Order: sequence, then C-alpha cells, then structure tokens
Amino acid sequence: MTPLKLIVAPSLEPLTLAEVKLYLRVDHDDEDEVVTRCAVAARQWADGPEGFLGRALIDQTWELTLDRFPLREIRIPLPPLLEVINVFYDDPGGVQQIMDPSDYSVDRVGQPGWIVPVGSWPTPLDAINTVRIRFRAGYVDTSFSPAVGAVPEDIKAALLLYAGTLFDTRETHVVGQSVTAAPWSAEQLLRRRRVEVPLA
Repeated sequence: MTPLKLIVAPSLEPLTLAEVKLYLRVDHDDEDEVVTRCAVAARQWADGPEGFLGRALIDQTWELTLDRFPLREIRIPLPPLLEVINVFYDDPGGVQQIMDPSDYSVDRVGQPGWIVPVGSWPTPLDAINTVRIRFRAGYVDTSFSPAVGAVPEDIKAALLLYAGTLFDTRETHVVGQSVTAAPWSAEQLLRRRRVEVPLA
C-alpha cells in the first residue's frame, strides 16, 4: 500500500478545453465531453504517485506516512514541492503532536524537496504510520493573485499528444493501427523530467 494519501485534489486541469480543441482542430461543441475526458486521462497518465512523471502537475495536497523518522532528511515525493504544511507524529504515549516549523528546515529548491531537523527528530511511538508529513506540490505561477497553474510547456505538449491519440483512436478497433498506452513521442518529451523518489 502506498504511503501517500491525497488530501486535496487539484482544482483545475493542466490543459484547458480550449487548448485541447485547438490542438485537435475541433471547432464545434458537440464533442466537448469526449475532448475533456481525453485531456483528463492524459493528465492522469502523467500526474501523481502512479503517473509516468512521478510529479504533481497542478497544486495538490498529499500526506506522506512513515513508520519512523529517518536518521536525517525526509525526501518529499511528487516535486515540485510548494509547502510543507505540517509534520505530525504520535508521541510515545500515542498522542498526536505537531512539530514546530522552527524545529525543521525545508528545501524547496531541489527536486525532490526535502526536510531536515534542526538538531534531531523527536522520538515517536514505536508503531506503523506514526509519522505523517502533509505537503503541497505542483507547478504554480505566483505572479498572479490568486496564483495560477504553471505547468511547463514540454509537459503540456506531451499531454496534448496523448490526448490527441486518445481522441483519434476512440473506437474499439482501428484498422491497420496499433494503439499503445501512450505515444512514444509523448514519453520522450517527458523522460528528462521523470523522477523517482523512494518512499521510505
């Protein structure tokens, strides 16, 4: 079972309906539902802990659960890291505690981001799921108020390629054509941004 739990899902998609329709050269509204589903499926293929990229695309909140504190840093999956909201742990008496943010440092520059204690980590209860880190991740442009999504263009291009493949091969069988899970060109665009963060 994954030690990641989705707390707050993204509130929007990296591709707008208008962007996908322009790419597909669809100039009517009759197939908007189909186009939207293809765009969502493309995002799901790339986004999140089970996605091809291993990244968070749009601002979303997750909780990472561990059985203990590590010796030093905790690497946070699903870059880019926006914010560590809280570090929770169950103390030896089984009572949930929230670490003071002054007791740890957060590095949001590296990918993946990570947190390290100022001094040493507290002693948690000797049990499973006793440490929980709640964090926000995703691409965000903070020059706007409120902030908006800022997914890099190469990622959006790959999502458009995949959405286009899904749209063009909607039928259960296309004569003379083999349909794979994702087009090779889309995977190549994303490969340099792909990350794998071990979930300790």
